Amino acid sequence: MAALGAWGSAAVPARLSRAARALWGCRARRGLGQEAAAAGGAGAGAGAGKPSFADAAVQELLYKMTGLSLQKVFRPRKKELKPPTYKLMTEAQLEEATRKAIEEAKEKLVMPPVLNEREPINDVLAEDRFLEGTETTKYVFTDLTYSIPHRERFIVVREPNGVLRKATWEERDRMIQIFFPKEGRRVIPPVLFKDEHLVTVFQQDRHEDLLNMCIAQFEPDSPDYIRVHHRTYEDIEKRAKYDLLRSTRHFGGMVWYLVNRKKTDGLLIDMIHRDLLDDASSLITLYHMIHPECPSAKEAKEGKLQGVDLIKVFVKTESQKEGYVQLALQAYEEAMATSTAS
Repeated sequence: MAALGAWGSAAVPARLSRAARALWGCRARRGLGQEAAAAGGAGAGAGAGKPSFADAAVQELLYKMTGLSLQKVFRPRKKELKPPTYKLMTEAQLEEATRKAIEEAKEKLVMPPVLNEREPINDVLAEDRFLEGTETTKYVFTDLTYSIPHRERFIVVREPNGVLRKATWEERDRMIQIFFPKEGRRVIPPVLFKDEHLVTVFQQDRHEDLLNMCIAQFEPDSPDYIRVHHRTYEDIEKRAKYDLLRSTRHFGGMVWYLVNRKKTDGLLIDMIHRDLLDDASSLITLYHMIHPECPSAKEAKEGKLQGVDLIKVFVKTESQKEGYVQLALQAYEEAMATSTAS
């Protein structure tokens, strides 16, 4: 039994695996393997009959609003400088290379899941008081069977007072990272993710880098994962820097967060300013899907409204910044009229 800092850790013998999984199985089936079910209820105000983040219709709208900019997806990253490579191509070869680049870009824009926060683990398996005082540190026992999914892996902790309990989520994440290291993840999360350090990252406009690191470090239903994402979305909404995440895999999650909390005015204005009227319509369509009880959803459905008409109805009934959105929409219509006249 080898000590790991203030912890002890030992692999559960193979002959105990079956009994271990039996003890753990109930929670594994009901709580740990419910990513899909959690996604179905993710988002503030999600309820019966309302779409989930994983729904095909929602994903289609979010992907459409994300946009596909090859220049941004494949922009230069900070890495070791190497001489550029030049290739002479025929027109057909160039078209094939462009097609492959688009397919690769689509893979890079696949959105990470949005899940509910996982429930704490507080299960006590035994209280062996006769062991109290025999050890001064905790011991962690981990089933190292490779074929077991990490969410079903049996991990227990023996406390110095003799209590045998299931490991908490933080303890599980730490042990799994020690025995099954994941690239880009640390055993102890970097201090970068603490609230007091996030401000510095935001001031440098490194929101995308932060979210990429967050995805690598945390599980998508962990409190820290959700907290960092929400703080990032709030900062972008506050500073109206939506373009920082446009054409990245994080844009859809941000839109989902803002729509669920009815904070869409800033994003709507940004889309109108950038002549993204189709995206603005998609944003309102998603809003109506998530909040079907709102007046504009009923009016849009009855009148089968689209485009500018849909936006005007939404602004009149739902917007908290009606004047600003109306000015943006007026400027867009004037610019379109001038363009058409010329």
